[in-house]
Amino acid sequence: MEDTKSLAAAIAIGLGAFGPGLGIGIIGAAALIAISRNPKIAGTAQISMLLAIAFAEAIAIYALVVALIIKFV
Repeated sequence: MEDTKSLAAAIAIGLGAFGPGLGIGIIGAAALIAISRNPKIAGTAQISMLLAIAFAEAIAIYALVVALIIKFV
């Protein structure tokens, strides 16, 4: 039973970190492209990028919480 919990927790955090990591990379690339095309929007684009990264990172934290619940409960 303990092996199954460990495997389930590993899958939960692995998949839960993959999606936000990919999303953060795409967000960063899109912001850099937008700023390079129009440098005047650097401040606005940077604020929007940081907000989107924070929301994506929250998903990874939720996945960590789920993995810890699976492992220890």
